[in-house]
Amino acid sequence: MVRMVFIRLYREGKLERDDVTAPEIEALAHQDDVVLWIDYTNPTADDLLGVETVFGLHRLAVEDAVHDFQRPKLDRYPNHLFLAAYQAKLQPGSSELAVAEISAFVTHKALVTVHGPEFDTERLMAYWDAETDLTTHGVPFLFWGLLDMIVDGHFDAVQELDGYIDALEESLFEDHSPDHELQRKTFELRKNLVKLRRIILPMREVLNTLLRRDDLIGCSPAMQPFLQDVYDHVLRATEWTESLRDLVTTILETHISIQGNQMNLVMKKVTSWAAIIAVPTAITGFFGQNVPFFGFQNDAGLWMSSALMAGGSIFLYLGFKKRDWI
Repeated sequence: MVRMVFIRLYREGKLERDDVTAPEIEALAHQDDVVLWIDYTNPTADDLLGVETVFGLHRLAVEDAVHDFQRPKLDRYPNHLFLAAYQAKLQPGSSELAVAEISAFVTHKALVTVHGPEFDTERLMAYWDAETDLTTHGVPFLFWGLLDMIVDGHFDAVQELDGYIDALEESLFEDHSPDHELQRKTFELRKNLVKLRRIILPMREVLNTLLRRDDLIGCSPAMQPFLQDVYDHVLRATEWTESLRDLVTTILETHISIQGNQMNLVMKKVTSWAAIIAVPTAITGFFGQNVPFFGFQNDAGLWMSSALMAGGSIFLYLGFKKRDWI
């Protein structure tokens, strides 16, 4: 049983219905000037059997669509294209990256999407509804809207991560910032950037393929400028992700360097005070010898040793203070 299926019908470049049922697909697919968006949530291979037959979908592509964790890609088959991609966004109030996988079959008459419940179909429909002047381009328009929404989501995620990294940079030189907290945030950001890079980088080749191959379904001449714009966004998001990864690495290295400098400062101070304390220890040890010497068992010895201890300690203190060691 199909867990959820939603179908939109466009006729002659206008949205006509959004309540089409699955049994109507076959009849509508053979009508002129009709374009369908068929959206499945958590289907099985049997659930897709109807559209597989109607639109001639390749069984290998159908297998990829119902199995999770596909690599982002665009495969070309005789009757259709198959897209595997990921929607990405940050969890509200945190730098944790949430991804939603989506697969799409691009045919001449329909766009068939397959995804889990976490994919934001409302946002996708909002993209299409905001560009009503482009609906006359049919399936290429629907495919462009899907790609544009996915890539814009990637771009927004990179931008938000950039904001978190800026905040991390500001806390880097705060004396009250706990070391373990800074390290945890740094590693979380790096992990999310690596995860984001894995889903953004292949999208460059997806868009490149659409722009390079004139005979592909998704690349009608009228839609080429719009696909080029999406490609530019992919390049910017990719380059931005790479620079942020380098920046996070730099932040971690800077943090380690600051820790090393602080440790050196502490060691200087401890060593300086140890040297000052060693002066009275050495003098009292010398005067504590059980042998006759100047001032032995005499008040003069007491005053002389006290003066030596005070003078030596003050001399070392002033010397270390001048060098900013204490």
